[in-house]
Amino acid sequence: MSTDRQPCFVIMPFGKTTEEHTAEYWTKHFGGFLKPLIESAGKLQARRSEALRGDILRQIITDLVISTVVVADLTDANPNVYWELGVRQSFRHGTVTIAQYGTPLPFDIGAIGTLFYYPKNHLEMAEFEKRFGEAIDDCVTRPERPDSHVLETISGRGTMFEIIHREESIRRLDALLSELIHNETVLGKILETVGKNQKDKGNRTFPTVRFRLRATELLTTNRYLDQDTDFYTSAEEYQYNVLTWSDQLGLWGQSPGSTEEWFLEDLKASAVTESFQDFKKRVESAKKVLHKSR
Repeated sequence: MSTDRQPCFVIMPFGKTTEEHTAEYWTKHFGGFLKPLIESAGKLQARRSEALRGDILRQIITDLVISTVVVADLTDANPNVYWELGVRQSFRHGTVTIAQYGTPLPFDIGAIGTLFYYPKNHLEMAEFEKRFGEAIDDCVTRPERPDSHVLETISGRGTMFEIIHREESIRRLDALLSELIHNETVLGKILETVGKNQKDKGNRTFPTVRFRLRATELLTTNRYLDQDTDFYTSAEEYQYNVLTWSDQLGLWGQSPGSTEEWFLEDLKASAVTESFQDFKKRVESAKKVLHKSR
């Protein structure tokens, strides 16, 4: 393929679809009609799938995904053509659908704006060739212009993708808040136990509950919320404090006196309780915003 031309993949039948449209017809249709039209502006190089050695289906899918432009001829409602069109429109915009005049189209395809060609009417064919050339050029110059209902539905603002992403974020925030409440309880239990042990050092007890951080780690690692730097700084500070206190919990049984002193000294600095409260407020605020956007 020429390096200065972009790829244009043509979806069309291989074999006989009607008595008139034989395998030979489709070969001539591509070589003598579609290929010259597509390449006339000098920007594209047209090709259709061939019986190549190896995994032909894999190659077809690759062509459908990477080609700058795809032209789909829907004449005779060939199942393979519709399947390939579905694959293309699940990944990229930049598709032009055409069909011979009189071809019935399903309602979900008819809305796309299919161009009809008229083999026995040269005036109508001239109009088709003009509109076809404009559509091809539009795909080349404006590759992100929407022409796939699939992509419009599953991506972008106000679409299915945004709805799913928002609901998933709310569920993750629910898990995060549950984790925060649990960790606040653990923190309170630690301080309660330290207080009792300080009054009766000869009869020390140790809490068996532990902090949880999986939801927090998911947030700080994936950053799935559209939040500013301060939000994630707060999350990381909270995570650091929980990890530090978890380490001390592991040492408590071996060095009870020094560990309890550490707990009390660290608490005096207020960093741990402030990090809990600040992060919790930010998470609650983020969840409130997501709920309002429903």
